[in-house]
Amino acid sequence: MLQQETIDIIKSTVPVLEENGEKITKRFYELMFGNHPELLNIFNHANQKQGRQQKALASAIYAAAKHIDQLEAIIPTVVQIGHKHRSLGIKPEHYPIVGKHLLLAIKDVLGEGASDEVILAWEEAYGVIADAFIGIEKNLYIEAESQDGGWKDFRPFTVSKKVKESDVITSFYLKPVDGGKIASFLPGQYISIKVKDGNDSFTHIRQYSLSDAPNGEYYRISVKRERYNSEKPDGRVSNFLHDMIQEGDHIEISAPAGEFVYVPDENPIVFISGGVGITPMMSMLKKAVQSDVSDITFIHATMNGNVHSFHKEVTDVVNENTNVNYYIAYEQPTNEDIQQKQFSVDGRLTIKTLEQWIPSKDSIIYTCGPVPFMQAVYKMLRELGIETDQIHYEFFGPALELN
Repeated sequence: MLQQETIDIIKSTVPVLEENGEKITKRFYELMFGNHPELLNIFNHANQKQGRQQKALASAIYAAAKHIDQLEAIIPTVVQIGHKHRSLGIKPEHYPIVGKHLLLAIKDVLGEGASDEVILAWEEAYGVIADAFIGIEKNLYIEAESQDGGWKDFRPFTVSKKVKESDVITSFYLKPVDGGKIASFLPGQYISIKVKDGNDSFTHIRQYSLSDAPNGEYYRISVKRERYNSEKPDGRVSNFLHDMIQEGDHIEISAPAGEFVYVPDENPIVFISGGVGITPMMSMLKKAVQSDVSDITFIHATMNGNVHSFHKEVTDVVNENTNVNYYIAYEQPTNEDIQQKQFSVDGRLTIKTLEQWIPSKDSIIYTCGPVPFMQAVYKMLRELGIETDQIHYEFFGPALELN
């Protein structure tokens, strides 16, 4: 428990953190990686370069300071981050390193504003927050290893099949090298894969949603090829997978993780995906039709049919289940799309189309896609009267705010 004096000091820093949060986290990563370059084997380099990780960490620190006297308010966020940490292999011994460099960064950025009493208060507070993460992650590690078919850290899998789903997305079917059991998962969860190409001294870890229903035999991930250059580095691993990984090759993966999962409900269920955000929805959809749900709506928005993955799979589900409605929005349909009448609307999703397609204001919404897409969808859903606790979403990468 923190003393009231410590709580008061931490709360007094909230306005400063709101103003300087990203400066502090940027300096934090510079210091930490400078002293511990081995941690670059765990952290996503692209998120670092694009500033997403710095922004997400700044938001987390701000939330912790704001709720320092009621840390239970941020437990859902701690659990969400804990899943990512367990999937990446973050261990208790990493937390003192993070704490040391976070305090150094606060000193560097705030200068005289970081008095001894402020630093001491933050040192004490960080210890409490770190213990919360370590405790939750300990349980997640135990659960991952002890479950039927589970394992510790990373395990080698073979690419048993590689399937091109569209011009930009390819699926990889993964089976364990040892031929043993594999852990089940909840629809919407992801796995981390660890790869190393010959052009880099560091390993790279990326998290990909499981895009098929649990089956006990294989995992399927479906990877979008991102553009890769010095200005857009997040395509490094996806291009490596598309170009270099072939059937029969081995990839190390961690056990399934994640809090963005489908939960059966009596109310209508609506899945709204944009682009590659369709991947977790495939697993959710296949589970939903097995549940006692009377009304399921599947909405997908993408550029056109050339980049539309899983259309046949979804259509097959629709044809086999009378309680599923399927709508497609193509922003720039091709002539072939127009001739085949494969889409429902020409253009981006609008509040008018969502109002027509969503069965009722009681619907439970699951959405995933690029951040601008989800921000737009979230805003429209709220304007339609959908309550925040009915809207569930997932970010590919560090968590950000939609509202």
